[in-house]
Amino acid sequence: MNQRRFALLCSAFLGIAMLASCGKTEAPPPPPPAPVVEPPKAAAPAFDAQMKQLVAEVYVYAYPLVLTDVTREIDTAGSAPDTFRHRRTLPDAATKDSASPNADFLYSQAWIDLSKGPVLLSVPDTKGRYYLIAMLDAWSNVAASLGKRTTGTGKEEFAIVGPNWKGKLPSGVSEVQSPTNLAWLFGRMQTTGGADRDAAARLQGELKLARLGGSAKASAKTAAPAATVDTKAAPRDVVASMNAETFFSRFALLLAGNPPAKDDAPMAEKIRKLGIEAGHPFDAAKLDAIATRSYEEGMKSAQEAIATASQRSTGGDIRNGWRFDAALGRWGTDYGKRAVAAYMGLGLNAPEDAIFMATYLDAGGHRLEGTNRYVLHFDAGKTPPTDGFWSLSLYDDQQHFVANPQSRYNLGSTSRLTPNADGSLDIYLQPSDPGADKAANWLATPKGNFNLILRIYWPKQEVIDGKWVAPGVRHVT
Repeated sequence: MNQRRFALLCSAFLGIAMLASCGKTEAPPPPPPAPVVEPPKAAAPAFDAQMKQLVAEVYVYAYPLVLTDVTREIDTAGSAPDTFRHRRTLPDAATKDSASPNADFLYSQAWIDLSKGPVLLSVPDTKGRYYLIAMLDAWSNVAASLGKRTTGTGKEEFAIVGPNWKGKLPSGVSEVQSPTNLAWLFGRMQTTGGADRDAAARLQGELKLARLGGSAKASAKTAAPAATVDTKAAPRDVVASMNAETFFSRFALLLAGNPPAKDDAPMAEKIRKLGIEAGHPFDAAKLDAIATRSYEEGMKSAQEAIATASQRSTGGDIRNGWRFDAALGRWGTDYGKRAVAAYMGLGLNAPEDAIFMATYLDAGGHRLEGTNRYVLHFDAGKTPPTDGFWSLSLYDDQQHFVANPQSRYNLGSTSRLTPNADGSLDIYLQPSDPGADKAANWLATPKGNFNLILRIYWPKQEVIDGKWVAPGVRHVT
């Protein structure tokens, strides 16, 4: 519309208004006041960035404690407290319920609650057989190691006591102190398989737990507590599904009997800033909208960081293609590394008990491929230095044992290996039989990619310090 047409329309409307007011003496009403336009307000932030960061830090710190407790609840569902559960069989190629299974040991596990007083552990005389019972605290640290390296192989009786217990033990009982009321006994009884497996299983059955002043039979008759989580789910998935109130409430209740270490004082202050109090449930209803969102974002950020770090698996050193980490099992204030290790799997050993080395590469940096032929060669006197024993296990690309005519899944110092004339040792990794003179040293490979784990139990200090290096896996034609 042009300006001339707009002016004519305005004049016409003005004329109509004047005609309508003819004969009236009242003054026209004043125009309505102009509305007051306030400047737009800044949008409220969706979350508090500082609170989000604080929540993420505390979540990473708390994760192993909560995961350990959930694992305990799932593991012990339907069973009596303070009792051992034993695995009497060795894994083989049909074992698909775990990654990187170990055929060196029969395993025994028990969860104990030390808030009710000391628990007595009776160990049989293993007559020189290597065994290890690692006691892990509620934060996933190795708090003590019992077995051939530390306490010998004779018959022993130990009293496991909590952080606040004070009292006198019976004569002949050795005290083992746990820094937390929740403790996990992870036992390993060495076996070479075959008929020896039955002998190891009998020794497993002689591991006994009882309350101080009670008996193992009385413990076995105690009813199992009702479960509060889905006992058919993986512990990691249960924790991942928790909202802020569920996660931090469980954390707060666990803190009462499983206190932070002295070096955790700065983190304890951050916990207080979030209003988390030991022994009291966390009340998420008190949070306003911004705080609620901050908790959600902080937890999400921490979960993603833990999962991403576990996929990278960048911890430790790489030598000749072998990755290993001698700083496991006692985490100190490295809360991120502790959380990632717990996410990947609880139950790691202290370095003086075991060092594991893993590779999926040959000495040239190429992927290990099952259709090729490889040799792992140890010069004379250069096999893994150990006061215990060592073993080499082979897995497919899904970390499962490989089916083979010998049903052989590992080789090591307890195997009947054939050395070379000069005292050196070759282990053959290939799909076909290398011949009668080499068959004792052969691990069969799959059609696709494969991986190796070299386990060294009771390693000498040169292994722990990284001075001994495993040789690279050589590709041969």
